[in-house]
Amino acid sequence: MRLCHESIYQAVYQAVYQPGSVLMRPSELAPHRRSPLRTGRDHRRAHQRGERRRPRFEQPMLSIHQRPFQPDDRSEAGHWEGDLIIGKDLRSAIGTLVERTTRVVRLLHLPQRDGDTLHEVLKARMGDLPVGLLRSITWDQGTEMARHLTITASLGMPIYFCHSRSPWQRGSNENTNGLLRDYFPKGTDLSVHSAGHLLAVENELNNRPRLVLNDQAPTEVFRALLASRSPSVLRR
Repeated sequence: MRLCHESIYQAVYQAVYQPGSVLMRPSELAPHRRSPLRTGRDHRRAHQRGERRRPRFEQPMLSIHQRPFQPDDRSEAGHWEGDLIIGKDLRSAIGTLVERTTRVVRLLHLPQRDGDTLHEVLKARMGDLPVGLLRSITWDQGTEMARHLTITASLGMPIYFCHSRSPWQRGSNENTNGLLRDYFPKGTDLSVHSAGHLLAVENELNNRPRLVLNDQAPTEVFRALLASRSPSVLRR
């Protein structure tokens, strides 16, 4: 017999919330919070295997497992990870893209949070890159990617989808989104930031040396890639 992780989680919840549990005692600093669990939930939320979940879109979707490389393989440039950071009351958003090899960031100014707007902005921001740097995008299953087939046709880039609630499958993008929260705090209105301001933030991050790049800035590595492929001058 084998003990699966779900059985362990269920046992923890039962131990915490059984009558008379010594774990159910409020903290002096947070007397209102009786749950010792960080989530504050009083029950275990049901989980399903990724392959059993219903696809978000009716159109054919490419799974992250169909990518032509392993998750830890960053040897080929041109594969991007993308998502949105969301503003106050879910009413505003900024699109974020990170190139997996160089960690170059591109921010997307989104006047509206819908599929058509994202498609147009992606075309404008990514259309200046050579084919060799437009290999794929890995995205969350957000409704903003409803036009994923149109985006693929426009840019020639397949869109691969992560599983729901699996941000670690876009690790580079998630780490970058954490950095971006220094500039765009949670709970604020993101629509007040102009496209020019987004570009300034983008440039600051891209010119910050990274240990993972041997103390080079993402911009340096990205420019070297552009030069090696002899593309046209990168238009910004």
